[in-house]
Amino acid sequence: MAPPDPTTPARPPAPGVRVPGPAAFSPDELLRYSRHLLLPEVGLAGQQRLKAARVLLVGAGGLGSPAALYLAAAGVGTLGIVEFDSVELSNLQRQILHGTSQLGELKLASAHERLHDLNPEITVVPIADRLTSANAHRIIAGYDVVIDGSDNFPTRYLVNDACVLSGKPLVYGSVVRFDGQVSVFDATRGPCYRCLFREPPPPGLVPSCAEGGVLGVLPGIIGTLQALEAIKLLLGIGEPLVGRLVLFDALRLQFREVELRKDPDCPLCGIHPTIHGLIDYDAFCGVGAAASAELEVTVTGLAGEMKAGRLVILLDVREPVEWDIVHLEGATLIPLMTLPARMGELDPRAELVVYCHHGMRSLQAVEFLRAAGFGKARSLAGGIEAWAEAIDPAMHRY
Repeated sequence: MAPPDPTTPARPPAPGVRVPGPAAFSPDELLRYSRHLLLPEVGLAGQQRLKAARVLLVGAGGLGSPAALYLAAAGVGTLGIVEFDSVELSNLQRQILHGTSQLGELKLASAHERLHDLNPEITVVPIADRLTSANAHRIIAGYDVVIDGSDNFPTRYLVNDACVLSGKPLVYGSVVRFDGQVSVFDATRGPCYRCLFREPPPPGLVPSCAEGGVLGVLPGIIGTLQALEAIKLLLGIGEPLVGRLVLFDALRLQFREVELRKDPDCPLCGIHPTIHGLIDYDAFCGVGAAASAELEVTVTGLAGEMKAGRLVILLDVREPVEWDIVHLEGATLIPLMTLPARMGELDPRAELVVYCHHGMRSLQAVEFLRAAGFGKARSLAGGIEAWAEAIDPAMHRY
């Protein structure tokens, strides 16, 4: 196919719409965006649309970092960023908005500094708050497109529901280990996130990046695709990923596409919706539900028991690669996925304390063990990370 003639616009402006001339941009802007201006699909009119556009990024982490950088470079006039975390050393393997010199700073501060350095012509709106059912409508209302860079199911459902109820297009992305997903959910012309995932998975079933790991470059690929989709939506060009889910396998360098259809029975955007407002998403996803006191022991409680000479058997249900990084002395390693087959190695009468990285997998293990007759099994609340923070600060962390 022959390339488009750069002297001919891809589509004429609508009647009565004035195409902005060079005077709409400063000389520096004309030079900065010159490679865009040469594209018939963008040109002066498209660049002006980008300059007038407002995009909200939920998160300035692995996905939000590349998305924000490319949107800023493209000249999207206003970038709102919802973020409340600080920069940690473990972020820097993938969160390229931030650097070593910003360790301990708010991510919003380092993001603003980097984006302003990349393109001082844009406006960055920092939103130093957690997105909640109470503030989501107010925050999202001022933006044209929302990009979800969150890493948890409550926020994904919250962002999706708020976008559907507000009539805003949502650019979705997710990553874990070596796999990524990206799509555009726009309920005005296609499915929403709930059409694909009606109910969240049980807590702990799908590992987070903190539990399962993630290849550092993977969020860069998916986050950049999210920026691409947002730019296409703002310009009105190409075919956005509405009704399509792209799956990326980094190990095979393989993209697959799955067709998505709007679910007529979707409780949010279906024919007879039953969801008309934002709900308690932590409760909906089963996150934060208090475990029974008999199922968990705190790190200080365990340390006290061990100091008092109580016989406690430590069971580590993490993966061998995590064990190699750090483990508690005297513990036995039985990864969670192998626990049903290796349960016979454990004494059901023993005082078992099960631990993992942050306490989610160990709680699953304890619930399984209790049902199998291990009546004294308990989970270490907060996992080995909490132990390192409160009991042994010299311990390696990851």
